[in-house]
This record gives sequence, structure tokens and C-alpha cells, in this order.
Amino acid sequence: MKGLTDIAGIRVGHASDFEALTGCTVILCEKGAVAGVDIRGGATGTEEMEVMSPFHIAPQIHAVVLAGGSAFGLEAASGVRRHLEQKGIGFQTGAAVVPIVPCAILYDLAIGRANVRPTREMGEAAAAAAHDGPVAEGCVGAGTGATVGKALGMAHAMKSGIGSFTVELGGGVKVSALAAVNAWGDVVDPRSGRIVAGTRRAPGSREFAGSAELMKARGAAGIPGRNTTLAVVATNARLTKVQAARLAQLGQQGLVRTISPVHTSLDGDLCIALSAGALEAHPDALGVAAAEAVAQAVLRAVRTAKTLGGIPGLAG
Repeated sequence: MKGLTDIAGIRVGHASDFEALTGCTVILCEKGAVAGVDIRGGATGTEEMEVMSPFHIAPQIHAVVLAGGSAFGLEAASGVRRHLEQKGIGFQTGAAVVPIVPCAILYDLAIGRANVRPTREMGEAAAAAAHDGPVAEGCVGAGTGATVGKALGMAHAMKSGIGSFTVELGGGVKVSALAAVNAWGDVVDPRSGRIVAGTRRAPGSREFAGSAELMKARGAAGIPGRNTTLAVVATNARLTKVQAARLAQLGQQGLVRTISPVHTSLDGDLCIALSAGALEAHPDALGVAAAEAVAQAVLRAVRTAKTLGGIPGLAG
């Protein structure tokens, strides 16, 4: 299993700054992919999301960019557009080819160096590095500066990163997910209900405080948080834009199962769905698989994350 690149036509590339602890991840679908999006967090930072609306003229997109750096990281998408334009890939306008590249960011300015963010050059480098081999996971790309469990501040948080997972259905149909997990809350194993990574009671402890319980006890006032979990689901089944939007909605169930609390006003949680194939599958079956793939990608994002910037990770 390679992760998101198990879907033919999808390539993934990372660019990481391990000194500043930020980076970006580029998902290329150069032959075009029908796309949909579902946004549920209250603190999103995005551009070109409307191109995935069923009412938008663009039939397909050509890449997705996930970046750190808060709103500054949106600049990385310009480098991806430049990379694709040079290859003649994009929406044909008659006068020029315009690559369609949605971008979403997460907030990682509280770790590493706040004045260094993903740039156009970093986005171009990530696009140039994209490949169809196994997806690199952990503290890479958009997950370089990702953390979870910030109910008591960064001193009590844990390191997170990028995770990816594939679920296979019958007839060769596959649904894969990639998640950049930078949640305010805890990551929970849905099978046991136990916290895997999250807010620690003390800076040197591995005893978890329970972010949801802390939120209920304190109320929303004064709770620190600038966070986001970004998920991308891809399938080799054929979907319309309406069906892709529905797949993105169902993929959000994976976040619900594994992050507590999730979809808060402190998070910019969203899910993008890509259809890059022609196989037939029932949309609801794809949705069940998407929820599972996203849930497993979230778990892998914390389980493969190493200690960085003084924030402990489960991978050492």
C-alpha cells in the first residue's frame, strides 16, 4: 500500500523546512480530476475552493496544495501553477492555459520560526518532487510543523504530521486518503476510544488531560487555538462534481471518529475529494471507504510523527 498514490494518475510531493518547521504538500492530478469539497471548521484559510462547486465552469482540477504558514502559505500554490503551466497543463481559455489549483493552509507559526513560511518556490519544488511511489508520512511537507492537543498550550501538545491510507473495494475500486493533522483536540483510536496523541497534563508527561473535557470545563472563552486538519480523498471510480462533494462530506466522518473535539471554531477542518478514474461504484460504498481511509490516515499522521521543535512525537 502506497497511500494516496495508489490511485492511478495521482502523484504526491513534499517540500519541508526542518529548521523553520514548516512546509507544503502537493497532490498532482495532471490529467485532471473531478473534485468536491466539504468545509466544516470555523477557521479555514483557502483559495480556489469555489472551482470545486458544481456550479463552477471548471470541469476538473489539476492539483491540490496543502501548506503550513497560515494565510502566508497560500503563496505556495502560485509555484504549483507555474510548474503546471510550464508543462502545458491546465484549463484551456483560448489565450492561455490556466492550471486549476485549490489550496488550503494550516497554522504552524507557533513552532519553529514564525517569520518563515512556504513560498512560491517551495510550492514549485514540491510539485517537481511529486511521484507515484509510497507517500512519505510523518513530519514532512504540510505536516512538518503540525501538532495536536493544544488545549493547555503548546507546552502540553504533541507532534503530528502527514498520514495516508488506502481502502480497497471490489472490482478494483480503491479509495485513498491523505491527512495533514494539526488539530486543536486529541487524536483518538476509534476502536478502543483511547487517546493516541493529544493534550498532556504536564509538559513532561504522557498522561492525557482530555481536550474535550477541558473545553467543557472551561468554556470556549480564553481557550488558545489556531489549528486545522486537512484531508484529501481520492478514488479511481467515476464521479460527477455533485458526487465528489458528497464523497468529501462522507470523508469527514473519518475526522469525527478520530479527533476530539473536531470541527470547532478554532479549527479549519476540511475535506477535498478527487475522482481520477472511470470504474463504477456506488457513491455510498465509496463514502464508507472514504471515512475509513481518512480515519486511518489521521492515526498514521500521529503514529509516524517524530519529536521536533521540543514537541514530543510517538515515533521518537
